Amino acid sequence: MLAFREAGAGAPTLLLHGIGSSSLAFGHQLSELADELRMVAWDAPGYAASADPEQALDLDAYVDRVAALARDRFGDEPVHLVGVSWGGVLALRTAASRPALVRSLTVIGASLGSGVDPVRAAQMRERSGELLRLGATDFARRRGPRLLAPDADPALVEHVVATMAAAVRPPGYACAAEVMAAADLSADLARITAPTLVMAGAEDRVTGPDRAREIAARVPGAALVLVPGAGHLANQERPALVNAWLRGFTRAADLLAAAQPATDLHERKIP
Repeated sequence: MLAFREAGAGAPTLLLHGIGSSSLAFGHQLSELADELRMVAWDAPGYAASADPEQALDLDAYVDRVAALARDRFGDEPVHLVGVSWGGVLALRTAASRPALVRSLTVIGASLGSGVDPVRAAQMRERSGELLRLGATDFARRRGPRLLAPDADPALVEHVVATMAAAVRPPGYACAAEVMAAADLSADLARITAPTLVMAGAEDRVTGPDRAREIAARVPGAALVLVPGAGHLANQERPALVNAWLRGFTRAADLLAAAQPATDLHERKIP
């Protein structure tokens, strides 16, 4: 069973959370953009209310589940796809491999994957063991604060920690961490054809603005936005700014799609 939260009416929008989170990470988007977007925020397999995966999933198996959820909730209509951090890696791969599914792409705090660097890949693989040793609560208390700017509101820090502690379980987290450790999207990004917005918190201590610049430079026509006063979880730390960009960008993408021949969205093929 794959759980999700749903809100709003309007353009179909799918929201993918980070590796230490859940659909709760999109509370500000679900409540504040509901007048214009029909949003579905998933709990990834093995997270929060979703069942643990029955077998190990690779990156494209996650993409299959993203596509299946989009079909289930929106039929054949292409979606505005929004991914944060690990969810951004899934979103980038989805946009590269399933172009007809994606009307627009927004990634926040994303990267090319930890597989681009052996050191980062090893560190990512160590995380599942850390979760087993510490348990979810202590694991979240160790990792959660770093996801926000150094001077973040203590109440938000506690919310992020509590969300992580409630969301992560060893089976789902270990599967996601292995996928992240193996991921290297260096060859994928040039294939993305959807309008793309790359966002990062200006004070992100996890992936940082440099990774955002790297993605934006590789995706044809991508726009880059650095969110002032925000860390890795910019959509939670500076929701008004992020929501303003999401609202404007999805509107522009809808106008662009309406101006294209209807067949364009359904006949693009992967090289």
